[in-house]
Amino acid sequence: MKKLLLSAAGLLAATSAMAQYDINTAQDAVKYATDNLTGSARFRGLGGAMGAVGGDPSAVGINPAGSAIFNYNTGTASLSSYNRSNNANFFGNNNRKNDNNFALNQLGLFMVFNNGKEGAVMNKFAFGFNYENTQSFYNAVSITGNNPVGSIADYFVKYANGFGNVGGVGTGFLNNSNVYDFPNMSYIDQQAYLGYNAYAFNPVTNTSDNTSYVSNVPAGLKPMQSSYIRTSGYNGKVALNFAAQFFSKLSLGANINLHFTDYINNTNFIENTNNTSGSGLQYLEFNTQRYTYGGGASFNLGAIYNIAPYLRLGAAYETPTWLTLQDEVTQRISSTANNQSYFTDPQATMVGDNYTIKTPAKYTGSAAFIFGKRGLISVDYGLRNYANTKYSNGRYAELNTELSQTLDWAGDLRIGTEWRVKALSLRAGYRNLQSPYKNGTTLGDLNSVSGGLGYSFNGARVDLAYTWQQRKSDISTLRPDFTQAAQVKTTGNNVTLSFTLDL
Repeated sequence: MKKLLLSAAGLLAATSAMAQYDINTAQDAVKYATDNLTGSARFRGLGGAMGAVGGDPSAVGINPAGSAIFNYNTGTASLSSYNRSNNANFFGNNNRKNDNNFALNQLGLFMVFNNGKEGAVMNKFAFGFNYENTQSFYNAVSITGNNPVGSIADYFVKYANGFGNVGGVGTGFLNNSNVYDFPNMSYIDQQAYLGYNAYAFNPVTNTSDNTSYVSNVPAGLKPMQSSYIRTSGYNGKVALNFAAQFFSKLSLGANINLHFTDYINNTNFIENTNNTSGSGLQYLEFNTQRYTYGGGASFNLGAIYNIAPYLRLGAAYETPTWLTLQDEVTQRISSTANNQSYFTDPQATMVGDNYTIKTPAKYTGSAAFIFGKRGLISVDYGLRNYANTKYSNGRYAELNTELSQTLDWAGDLRIGTEWRVKALSLRAGYRNLQSPYKNGTTLGDLNSVSGGLGYSFNGARVDLAYTWQQRKSDISTLRPDFTQAAQVKTTGNNVTLSFTLDL
């Protein structure tokens, strides 16, 4: 028998490892394979088009040969303000949500050793490090609307009935389990257990060996659904850089990159089924917190060649990144069904097995037109084949197939310009990052414009940049492969302030 009220006073802060962990989706892998335009204010002001320009800590992340362009020992620190506005359309209903945060998003130091010997093969050697938040996950999306095609009950029914190579969950198992058993269940069993005890679905037959279930929401209703999704955290990268300049023309460099991820997703889903019959599911609230953390490594190679005093060409390659990640998940559910209230809170933090995501390699070509000390115009173009994004664990074979079939090559065009008037520098930039998806809608193209200025004084420089960007995407109310998605237009406004000191 199901309990009227389920609680777990004896399981406070319980922790367990889950077998058959199944919370990951193809979109999760894409999230870690894409990055945003971050870095120093000069880099952002130029739209990130500094692959052949060099001489900036963030430019070294694109082309590691760029540190050989520095003339002096240099240190730079940057502080950014992030603002995101999300306008979500869910079955014709629009909802807007804003989010703001601040971060020390960049810190770098480079040492330069010049060879004053005339005719030397190696004119300069440089090494250093640069830390950056390559992507900020701070965001808030609010989705609300009447759903004419589905209920939250369908989510739980799919788990209970089984999918893929996993069979249905037995009614006897659900009736005889309690919250004390919850930490030892598979993720699939956990979702079925939560939905069953919230009366989201019913068994087809009342036998212990039954594995077929149907929704407890009467047909023909248009449930009012609200999903508030708040995320926080970041992807970070530390680049350990080495570069040298030869014959005053050719610069070669390499980076060893250490990546780390810290991501929290809090999803609060509420459904009012608009069921006034007095029987069946009437209201449900489902809360999930997912904490993902881990790290990985990649490697960069790059070259910059001075074709003429007014022209530099650059080329760079970054290997795939192998991220080893782990998830911690907590969930609770409450509902009203048959005019009675139900509540299940296992109060257990479920720790999943480690898994690895391989992100695609990146190829970048760059050109910079240098007009003496007056200014420059630069262009970068990067390419990635996102279809090469993969989970390493064999249990993700179906997701890897989905990734290879739905993702494609994507280009990243960046154009920037900088002009100097005595101690003042004026900058502008543009960026177009293509969608990694073949359909172009799951995650759309990103368009961005930026502007900035810098002021040099006594061996130091202060830079300020503003960036506007916009992108459309489909965001599901609960989970991409089980629930309907809202069409979300995200507009970002970023202000970055950097201080650079020549040592």
